[in-house]
Amino acid sequence: MMHKRTRRTLWIVAAVLLFLAVAIFLRSKAPPEAARLLPESDGILYVNFSPFRPFIPKGLKAPVRSPEYQQFLDAIGIDPERDLDRVAIALHRMDDPNGPNGPVAYSMVLVGKITGKRLNNWLDAHAASRESYAGHTIYSIPSEGRTVRVAQIGYDMMAVSNFPTTEKIHSMLDRHRSAALPFAGSTLLAMHYHEVPLLSMAWGMGQIGLPFSESGAIRVFGLSLPLKQDSTFIASVSPALPMVGSLRLRVEEIAPTDEIAASQAADLTMLIALARGLGSHLGKNSANNGLNEILKTAEVTPKRNRVVITATLSNAVFSGLAENENSSTITQP
Repeated sequence: MMHKRTRRTLWIVAAVLLFLAVAIFLRSKAPPEAARLLPESDGILYVNFSPFRPFIPKGLKAPVRSPEYQQFLDAIGIDPERDLDRVAIALHRMDDPNGPNGPVAYSMVLVGKITGKRLNNWLDAHAASRESYAGHTIYSIPSEGRTVRVAQIGYDMMAVSNFPTTEKIHSMLDRHRSAALPFAGSTLLAMHYHEVPLLSMAWGMGQIGLPFSESGAIRVFGLSLPLKQDSTFIASVSPALPMVGSLRLRVEEIAPTDEIAASQAADLTMLIALARGLGSHLGKNSANNGLNEILKTAEVTPKRNRVVITATLSNAVFSGLAENENSSTITQP
């Protein structure tokens, strides 16, 4: 009898261990929780800031912020460079690109040491209205002709959306109730997350060219790329193993046909060659050095109906950042 009990116990333990192993495996393949909370959208961007922090030189100065944005941060007691750990952003194409939202609205999930009484006090003081939904308070904050809706959805998590209606932030609060399911999330996430390279620290998918679109084209560093703004991309930033301290940039476009992919690959190769020539005449500073290194290491490869662009950014560029004062200005969204 004891032998049977021992064998039954071993079977139970083995079943529990197998269940845990399967659960851990599925969780490792699942999108991050912040991304799973995002509503249906045209594009998704995700950044995990924690792995990036070792790349930031200790001597690098904090960015210069606008007075209004700095007053906001002082009031809520948050330092984004220190306290924000992860951010997931959903991009929503606007039917009227000349409206208050411009060509694209956003919905975001922010994770980190960003919640607390001081933030709630600020929201209470500045909210034009409040709504109770799914056990959460949604604050509506007026901002430059549009409404930004904010809701705290966890002790370290907030949902934000400037979509014209409440649809998107309601969706994020609804998804929060089923966030424990490892493969919950939007249609876009289900279609393409499995194509994001392992260990990616930042990634994007869908029509992620929308923020860079101008007159129907995508412009980067002042150059108009031979790509449509509604093209579907899968982009990522990951460690460039085995080169410790370097980053590997990868952008993959899904073209309508193999022929279009081949044509765009040829156009991009020519454009990169032209940019390399122009880049050689730029002044020597960390930003230009980084751009030139990306251009120097960039490779364009057509793969059937896809165009894959890869490049590498070495740790030498990050070390050079500490030698230059970052004078960019950040404005409140």
